Amino acid sequence: MNNLKAETIDQVAIFGSSHINEYSALYKEVYEVCKKLAETGYKVVNGGGPGAMRAASLGARSGGGKAIGVTFEADPKMHFEGKDPLNKTDIEIKTKNYVERTLALLGEGQVYVIFNGGTGTISEFGMAWGLAKLYFGHHKPLILYGKFWENIIKTFKDNMIMRPEELEVYKIVDSSEGVLQAILEFERELKKGQHLHMKAVADGFSV
Repeated sequence: MNNLKAETIDQVAIFGSSHINEYSALYKEVYEVCKKLAETGYKVVNGGGPGAMRAASLGARSGGGKAIGVTFEADPKMHFEGKDPLNKTDIEIKTKNYVERTLALLGEGQVYVIFNGGTGTISEFGMAWGLAKLYFGHHKPLILYGKFWENIIKTFKDNMIMRPEELEVYKIVDSSEGVLQAILEFERELKKGQHLHMKAVADGFSV
């Protein structure tokens, strides 16, 4: 067992922009993070689309691990990227619509790594953060990738009505090593009793 691998966490869900290509710095960061996750022993979950999602699958597979894609076929009227045929996953979980896909992604992941993105990423981040607050103490933690998150969180703190526990469910990092360390720190908090558990939870995230 890799000594950087958490004992109780196996699947990490990745969220980020679908509108980046392989020449983007963000694309390369997602690829490297997911490669490192796979090398460490984690499975990588993503939405099966292009951009950060494709980078996640490619990184996971290049690291000798498995990529899980949660997909749905988008209505042609939607401004949505849909399934990417170039995003090769080892396991595909098909869903019926965007909301169902989001819930499935949140259900499959035990920890969420959230990169830069647009409104889709914002909606996924908001749902993940809201659920963490609702189930605080036995929630699934968030890893916010990139220093820009510090400004975003500060804006929330300065302008919104925030409870203390809402600010305890995430860590901000800016490297693949930081992601691995954050997962281990979350697990240590679990063992100390700060969080009851972080098992993958489906069916309404009840325990």
